Amino acid sequence: MQQFLAEAKKTSRHISTLSGEIKNKVLNEMAEAIIEHCDYIISHNEKDMENARVNNLDAALMDRLLLTGDRVMGMAKAIREIAMQKDPVGRTLDGWITEDGLNIQKVSIPIGVIGIIYESRPNVTSDTAALCFKSGNVCVLKGGKEAENSNKAIATILRNVLDNNALPQNAISLLPDSSREGVATLIKQDKYVDLIVPRGGEALIKYVSENATVPVVKHDKGVCHTYIDRDANHEKAISIAINAKCSRPSACNALETLLVHKDVAAYILPPLHEAFIQNSTELRGCATTREYIDIHCASENDYDTEYLANILSIKVVKDIDDAISHIAKHGSGHSEAIISENYTNINKFLNEVDSACVYANASTRFTDGGAFGLGAEVGISTNKLHSRGPMGINDLTTFKFKVYGNGQIRE
Repeated sequence: MQQFLAEAKKTSRHISTLSGEIKNKVLNEMAEAIIEHCDYIISHNEKDMENARVNNLDAALMDRLLLTGDRVMGMAKAIREIAMQKDPVGRTLDGWITEDGLNIQKVSIPIGVIGIIYESRPNVTSDTAALCFKSGNVCVLKGGKEAENSNKAIATILRNVLDNNALPQNAISLLPDSSREGVATLIKQDKYVDLIVPRGGEALIKYVSENATVPVVKHDKGVCHTYIDRDANHEKAISIAINAKCSRPSACNALETLLVHKDVAAYILPPLHEAFIQNSTELRGCATTREYIDIHCASENDYDTEYLANILSIKVVKDIDDAISHIAKHGSGHSEAIISENYTNINKFLNEVDSACVYANASTRFTDGGAFGLGAEVGISTNKLHSRGPMGINDLTTFKFKVYGNGQIRE
């Protein structure tokens, strides 16, 4: 493992110096190779899907694991969009001249070697590899065992493109030891690895955060909220709530708890109930909610749960302050939304809710690197340092100070 990571570190010095032109050429060739080998990728994904069925993998994970022709085309599209982004390396972030005549420039540089640990979504392999390459980093990828065949197929395609361009294949690598022991070793190799990004279940995030000596940026759970204000447009509220929960319930940006102002609960909950019934959503609500609609009783634990399934908790709140307090207590710092036509309440919500992404009159499902115009993301960071929200190529850089002198010495 140490020899493998030492080689990755050595390779990072080479990759960090590549021009934007070369990186974009290689990325576009990677996108073409993904399309050209679509059937190859899907055939390997079918092996993973068959194993998943044998092992009774739950529906949410099966959906994340599945690759279709459209999803493979989406992988290629994401790589192309990443290639189109402005090069994040070599930007002058700031600059000044000191009293001693030193010309100081703060310049963006790659982080180095980035270890990314993820679970059952094989498209993460191509997304994160492309993001790391574009930002001049080497990536060491550890996908879930559920997607082992898919990840190997995708990584092989991308590595072959590197080889065809006389670039070291280990700029994009799968962790050679994918066992728990292998992960335990990876996250302590701070001599060779510069950043770890874990994205997956709560247990994985907790384990990595508590045991890593390498700096960690967490892609933590998404307990996302939408608050329907007293001054909400009811048509917008229903449309947004349905989209946020039902368009892809297994996504981390899906709505998990709907908060409803008490003054509109009697009017908005019945049509919401009907709309969710049409989408086969299981609803769980507080006592007040159940006065208006016939649904399951929500426990206190439900409000802390990332279902990753077509299940939704509902709570009636006294006012916007009550909604903000509920989010502060139960939220995970991911994505929250307010539906309101009241400009004062909108600003209050956006300013006071402490989450990575806060929305006014829009679905939380937009928390995504592609939707944000970043091409893709390494993860949705719920950290406050050094990155927050969808992590694109700029979040995969750090900086150095370049100091130009003319013989100055310090007195």
